[in-house]
Amino acid sequence: MRALIVEDEFLSRKVLRSFLMTLFDVDIVVNGREAVEAFKLAHVEKNPYELILMDIMMPEVDGIEALNRIRTMEEKEHLTPKAKVIMTTALDDPQTVIRTFYDGEASAYIVKPVAKEKLYRELEKLGLLNK
Repeated sequence: MRALIVEDEFLSRKVLRSFLMTLFDVDIVVNGREAVEAFKLAHVEKNPYELILMDIMMPEVDGIEALNRIRTMEEKEHLTPKAKVIMTTALDDPQTVIRTFYDGEASAYIVKPVAKEKLYRELEKLGLLNK
């Protein structure tokens, strides 16, 4: 399986990669614009991402906008199954949660710092973690 980490903070990228590297082939990008490009390329190569871990607050294109662009591509190009997207953020803001779940169709939401156990629980709920 393949995962994409979308995170502008170096330490967060490193930690998330260490959590996922035994479960997924992991790619890393640093902003939402690169995430959308990586998502497109993965489909062109016929090797899509099953999981995307995306920070909300990033330069250039934020995580919410990138998620909206990804979901629009999935819809227009009939890409199935849809990628499971876990949004990550340092903000514990209920309005942001509502926007990412209902407007952006996020699969899950984790407040930073991301703990391995919490991430693995979410992966299990999403059917991405073998028991």
